[in-house]
Amino acid sequence: MSPDPHRDDVSGMVDIGANLAHDSFDADRDAVLERAQQAGVAQIVITGSCADSNRRVLTLARQHPAQLFATAGLHPHHASDWDRELADQLRELAADPQLVSLGECGLDYFRDLSPRGDQRRAFIEQLQIAITTGKPVFLHQRDAHADFHAILREHRSALSHVVVHCFTDTQAALEDYLALDCHIGITGWICDERRGQHLIDAVGIIPESRLMIETDAPYLLPRTAPKASHRRNEPGNLIWVARAIAAATQRSVEDVALATAATARAFFGLSAPT
Repeated sequence: MSPDPHRDDVSGMVDIGANLAHDSFDADRDAVLERAQQAGVAQIVITGSCADSNRRVLTLARQHPAQLFATAGLHPHHASDWDRELADQLRELAADPQLVSLGECGLDYFRDLSPRGDQRRAFIEQLQIAITTGKPVFLHQRDAHADFHAILREHRSALSHVVVHCFTDTQAALEDYLALDCHIGITGWICDERRGQHLIDAVGIIPESRLMIETDAPYLLPRTAPKASHRRNEPGNLIWVARAIAAATQRSVEDVALATAATARAFFGLSAPT
């Protein structure tokens, strides 16, 4: 990631979704974390999505307890792997103070890497674990709104906090999730008007108290970020998401950065960095 010559004087941001256990970070993970701090990203929630990554993200979070926090879940791509052992793992990990949410879980009918019946079963059972543990849930939905919304609506009253992460769907879907008192995670998708104009138009209806920002690194490199020799995204690019939201909602970048950080800390139960 190249230095940003126009960096806003913003600090204390929270990236609610980064896949820092991904092997693309193995060679320079410490440098990535240092660049994030320099770019104003104070805290990062790192995403668990399978049995192996659940263990790895929690190990990373324990190594950096003031900066990193973890989720644990089974992504719908891997839903066919759901079994009692994985369910037991989630219950065990939920007791760790660095584990701040269950998920990533949900439905993905775009790729259908697991059969849809397996996806629904794994999603429902993870929601049930979230209910019994009281943990927030970090959710994924792509091309599956009808089934996803129906399952979520059935369980919503028993869940604590819910975030639909990496939201890229329609305004109608957004309104459905807001009606269920869900939080919304916005990524660098909003930085590309070619595919994200609908998101630019709709982001203003998200209440300040339910809007959070994320990079989903190493994916979804913001189109507006400085060009690098690789296409890997990293948490230090979070400011570009804040800038795009600020432009779309006629707010200052500092306001978006500070408000989304406060919302994230309340959602995940994080203490502000000292």
